[in-house]
Amino acid sequence: MNSFPFINTLRSWRNRTRVDYELNSMSDRQLADIGIARGDIDAVVHGRFVRPARVHS
Repeated sequence: MNSFPFINTLRSWRNRTRVDYELNSMSDRQLADIGIARGDIDAVVHGRFVRPARVHS
């Protein structure tokens, strides 16, 4: 275990910032291709995004 929790917090923040930037840089079409909408970005970045179950016929 890392004895530097501040470093882990900083890395997590940096990674969330990078993901947020990358997703917001994508077009709506690109986001749709990976299965999210622009309004889902915050949930994805913070790990709260839950994809609805797919119903198969």
